[in-house]
Amino acid sequence: MPASPTRELVTDLYQRPLLDLVFESASVHRKHNDASQVQCSSLLSIKTGACPEDCGYCSQSAHHNSGLEREKLMDPETVVKNAKIAKDSGADRFCMGAAWREVRDGKDFEAVLEMVAQVKSLGLETCATLGMLKPEQAQRLANAGLDYYNHNLDTSREHYSEVITTRTYDDRLVTLAIARAAGLKLCCGGILGIGESQEDRIGLLLELASQSPPPESVPINVLVPIVGTPMEKAEPLPWEELVRAVSVARILMPTSWVRLSAGRESLTEEAQTLCFLAGANSIFLGDRLLTTPNRTQNSDQALFDKLGLSPIKTVEVLPKELQV
Repeated sequence: MPASPTRELVTDLYQRPLLDLVFESASVHRKHNDASQVQCSSLLSIKTGACPEDCGYCSQSAHHNSGLEREKLMDPETVVKNAKIAKDSGADRFCMGAAWREVRDGKDFEAVLEMVAQVKSLGLETCATLGMLKPEQAQRLANAGLDYYNHNLDTSREHYSEVITTRTYDDRLVTLAIARAAGLKLCCGGILGIGESQEDRIGLLLELASQSPPPESVPINVLVPIVGTPMEKAEPLPWEELVRAVSVARILMPTSWVRLSAGRESLTEEAQTLCFLAGANSIFLGDRLLTTPNRTQNSDQALFDKLGLSPIKTVEVLPKELQV
């Protein structure tokens, strides 16, 4: 695969006969990864609602009438309790999400830094999604022990303004560059089923794979329509489009974690199985993803047992004196 893929290449991959595409992506996956293991993350909304952004898919936007109650930032102790539960449930990475447009210096950011440090001390990988960052803020997060920064591109550059108007595509790319410059790994993907065309899905995958290096973690979300948002009546995404996106992501980014994220609860076991075969090797555990439903841990384990998959063990065991 060339260092900088072209649109022609990505289009050719995406439009191949589905079984041929899955065969190729499965082969790439097995060459670069242990196909029997799945990385398991847990996601907690540490500050919910009243976000000033107008993302058309999101219940947390202050621009929409989704009925979501505004909640203040959680205290670090509560976050750490949730992280311990996540670790005991099999997660090796704990992700903290705040409904902010951007990080602002002050007591709330200081509290987030404390959360990151304490969750890291449990031996978990840490991830945060807090909106746009300044370089010094990114560096402080890295110094506190943050491993990954999540900031999704959502869709193609061409379709972006149809989804969000309160920030630009380049704003997102700048934030990713700032996080990368601070030494943070990137968690960056998109959302399918938000009114985009196949060309937009191709554009998103091209944009992700063109980053140097590509994101270490690539969440592929499927829209969960929420009443009160502009996309509440969006047409369901055909399952084969998700499989195509997963397959192309795996071929273009052979060593990245490709995560089945939001929308997984609506997939059949057969569709999930095809995604795992195609190269998906990461999921979120837990019955909620920020404000949307997710599959239960028992159903995940039952499917893992059927497929011979197991959670990857990357949790670091720390000396007792360093544990909280």
